[in-house]
Amino acid sequence: MEKKKIFKTGFFHNNSLGIILFGLMVLCLIGQFFTGFKTENKELTELGQPSLSFSDYFKSGHFIQATFENWESEFLQMMLYVLLTISLRQKGSSESKSLTEPEEVDKEPKPHPNAPWPVKKGGIYLKIYKHSLSSAFAILFLTSFVLHFYGSFKDENTEKIMKGESPLRWYDYLSESRFWFESLQNWQSEFLAVFSLVVLSIWLREKGSPESKPVDMPNDETP
Repeated sequence: MEKKKIFKTGFFHNNSLGIILFGLMVLCLIGQFFTGFKTENKELTELGQPSLSFSDYFKSGHFIQATFENWESEFLQMMLYVLLTISLRQKGSSESKSLTEPEEVDKEPKPHPNAPWPVKKGGIYLKIYKHSLSSAFAILFLTSFVLHFYGSFKDENTEKIMKGESPLRWYDYLSESRFWFESLQNWQSEFLAVFSLVVLSIWLREKGSPESKPVDMPNDETP
């Protein structure tokens, strides 16, 4: 009985969602690295080029582009989702704020003993903190966007050099269709995923999940 109580109040219990999600990300990233390493070296061998070492592949445009192309779209999705759900509504969706009732998140913050320090400090610190979530996602998106561009640009020029062609300059590559194709194919899939969650949660349920309405709640009722 005592062990059960410790588990329910322990570090893993209190942080299990974050730990599992981060762990899954790391496992998938490791899998991506090794499968991408094998794929790239197979293509190099077929072209009569020397194979890459692990360290060479880690710094290659192929790995950098593939990694940050996906991160970029995820952070864009989350940034826009946070911002759009401030003022937009979806009747019956568990992801929407109430259509008519005021929400706790819309209230002006008030200092109290357990409030985060920017709330207690006030002024510019509070103004920044009030929008820190969307700002963090914006910074992560822009960072990933730049690194995706760098990796894609590097990979494109590597391919051109192997073919005996002249490499592109970065500002010329910015207008190339390849880079924007890589970005847009991921952006549309992220928006589709969020759209699916917002709309499907109107009619479908998952008992116990905070992303779902209560099982017995009417479809047209917004939590």
